Amino acid sequence: MTKINYIKIAKKAAAIQIAELKKVNKIFNKTFIAAINVISSCRGKIIFSGQGKSGLIARKISATFSSVGIPSFFIHPSETSHGDSGAIEKKDVLIIISYSGNTSELTSILKYANRFGIKIIGCASKKDSMLLKASDIKILLPKVREADPLGMVPSSSTSISLLYFDTLCIALMNKMKFSKEKFKIFHSGGNIGQNLLLVKDIMLTGKKLPIINSNKTINEAIKIINTKKLGIVIVTRSGGYVKGIISDGDIRRAIKNFNKNDKIEKIMSQNPIFVSSHTPASKALSIMNEKKITSLCVTSEKEINKKNKKLKAIVHIHNLLNFGIK
Repeated sequence: MTKINYIKIAKKAAAIQIAELKKVNKIFNKTFIAAINVISSCRGKIIFSGQGKSGLIARKISATFSSVGIPSFFIHPSETSHGDSGAIEKKDVLIIISYSGNTSELTSILKYANRFGIKIIGCASKKDSMLLKASDIKILLPKVREADPLGMVPSSSTSISLLYFDTLCIALMNKMKFSKEKFKIFHSGGNIGQNLLLVKDIMLTGKKLPIINSNKTINEAIKIINTKKLGIVIVTRSGGYVKGIISDGDIRRAIKNFNKNDKIEKIMSQNPIFVSSHTPASKALSIMNEKKITSLCVTSEKEINKKNKKLKAIVHIHNLLNFGIK
């Protein structure tokens, strides 16, 4: 019995799709620009639709659009004749994907959109297809070779549809000047959202800060550490500039040699470690691990490189861990 080389088969299938996907470069044309302009000027929702495998691709692209702040959802074409067409308004843009462009289930949604003047962006591989004839913007996909042995199972065709609309979304992100700040709003959970968190998103400010003037006593420092429960107190001088830091460990070690009424300057550590409020939270945790400390002083981006810095906030290891920073 001949042994099947599955790795060879996989590599061949991948090579076919990679070669076919390069054809996408031929359709980055004025239609691509027109689609960007229509979507970016839409005052309603971007609604995707498609049947079968193309429908699954449409669902994914819709989710991608929503994730970058372009309101979008998917409507199954077969359900539009059973009430779902009510979700489509004249101010919306309808994007329909069908490799053949002649899928019978699209008839109802196309008739509804044309009847009420709803703009359609159609995507298909046949120029004279029902879908492209009914569309305002006609995205003509190149004919591609499927990667399966029979050349029939949607593989290259679905991949090129996905690739085209992913690039369209990326182009829209550039037009919208989409930033990490905006990305965090839509991805507050999960690893991506956690990795994008900045120190300013989780730092402690205001009355939560354990601050003491440099002319105070060790006993007064103990009271602040116990009240604020961060295990540290930041020592400041006139003008609000940071002079040093005292940890609860510093206090415990100092009690043996100093009186509680002694000035805190005798036991404080100078030059505490600062980070900017725009430092990635993951980097702050890395600094803590490297220096074997539990808190960092936070200052503004403007003051981070200055010798004298004012305290803006504190970032504590508990805050980082509570937000899932690893």
